[in-house]
Amino acid sequence: MPRVDRVVNRAVADIGEYIRTQRNNAQISLRQLARAAGVSNPYLSQIERGLRRPSAEILSQIAKGLRISAETLYVQAGILDRPRGGPVVDAIHADPDLTEQQKQALLAVYESFRVGAEQAAEDPDDSAVGRSVDLSGAGAGEVPPVSSEIRPHDKE
Repeated sequence: MPRVDRVVNRAVADIGEYIRTQRNNAQISLRQLARAAGVSNPYLSQIERGLRRPSAEILSQIAKGLRISAETLYVQAGILDRPRGGPVVDAIHADPDLTEQQKQALLAVYESFRVGAEQAAEDPDDSAVGRSVDLSGAGAGEVPPVSSEIRPHDKE
């Protein structure tokens, strides 16, 4: 068998295995998922066993039945490239307890933190590190202003 055929067959088996895992995690029977996705039981079984390669449309229908994003299945099937973000993004996409709306909200928050961290790394003068804490107006017995700057000790 040529190498390309083996790679394609592995991708078909991988998507089938992934669908079966998601179905089992969601505690949905093969019959229930087939009905929800609008496909026959034997066809879905063949997909799960890696004997059939589902189209993007069928993957979309299966995703709806599993209540996961179609994008997640497209990535698993090799139709789309894996989104950047790594294991956190993958975990959010794979969580069966979250709705699609919740996943999108979490991804938006996560991405905003990542952008903020990248900006702080690029422009350290704009970050909170290195700024003095302004406690002006501190009364008697209160803590005076403190600088968070790191300074080398003066040599004597």
